[in-house]
Amino acid sequence: MDLELLQRTLAEAGEPKYRADQVWEWAARGAASYEEMTNIPAALRERLAAAVPLSTLAHERTAKSVDGTEKALFATADGRPVEAVLMRYRDGRRSLCLSSQSGCPLTCTFCATGQMKFGRNLTASEILDQALHFRRIEAVNQCVFMGMGEPLMNVDAVLAASERLPDIGIATSHTTVSTVGWIPGIERLAKEGPRVRLALSLHAPEDGLRSELMPVNERYPLRDVLDACRAWRAARRKRVYVEYLMLAGVNDDPGQARELAAILTPHEAFKVNLIPYNPTGGRYEGSSREAIDAFRAELVRRGVPATVRLTRGRDIDAACGQLAAKAKAVSAA
Repeated sequence: MDLELLQRTLAEAGEPKYRADQVWEWAARGAASYEEMTNIPAALRERLAAAVPLSTLAHERTAKSVDGTEKALFATADGRPVEAVLMRYRDGRRSLCLSSQSGCPLTCTFCATGQMKFGRNLTASEILDQALHFRRIEAVNQCVFMGMGEPLMNVDAVLAASERLPDIGIATSHTTVSTVGWIPGIERLAKEGPRVRLALSLHAPEDGLRSELMPVNERYPLRDVLDACRAWRAARRKRVYVEYLMLAGVNDDPGQARELAAILTPHEAFKVNLIPYNPTGGRYEGSSREAIDAFRAELVRRGVPATVRLTRGRDIDAACGQLAAKAKAVSAA
């Protein structure tokens, strides 16, 4: 829902300011039409239905995984593709993976989104409409900004959307913003907006390899990024989650685990999530389970908390690094 358009339409109709809050409350609870908004006058409901669509995004297709994950493909009003994912877990978690941009300009070599043509930043309403789409299906309680795009290149919209996510059912403490290490955005997160969690997409323990995998490292090198993360940690008093994609023969050697442990200091400030590689049609292969376990053991031995992420939605190209708005990945549901 375009919240600015909603407010303008209500103002033009001479409606009191609280009407916008009423409409938003219904939308945040999963209302699928204005007809459900029973405390809004019928004539106003008709006017809003004609002037303010319930979503800024056109839902085009949905794909469903064997593990219960759903991926939705949307188009913006100007035709930009956007994907978002709902992950269902047996313990009751319903986690959303939201996009902040259509495509991504940063061209990380292991990421399918980075190989797309970059479109633009999404508005806060376009981000929220991804969440509202799934909220109309069922209750949700967690969110990660790990979909298309670099969230901290669009930090104003991400912060504005994060402010409203608790209304949808997602507490700030259950909202995670992932970044490749975009330092100006990390500095903003340390001072502004809700106290979301921070995840750093790292993937290499030294600058040479990291620059090969992630060209943004040339602009924001590893030492400076980690210093920014430590400053965020000091300001927000929360642990930084480190995302580390496991690539066979590239970054999965036990010696590299020791290097990683050496730079993640103090150890209690960080937790590493080791991510099995999800195929994106590129030149990489995923590390074996044995290599991942050995890498994790090296980190734990040196006092760095580390877990292996559970992969969801790989069969529909909905897993980490796979979002690319490919037609083959989404079928009618």
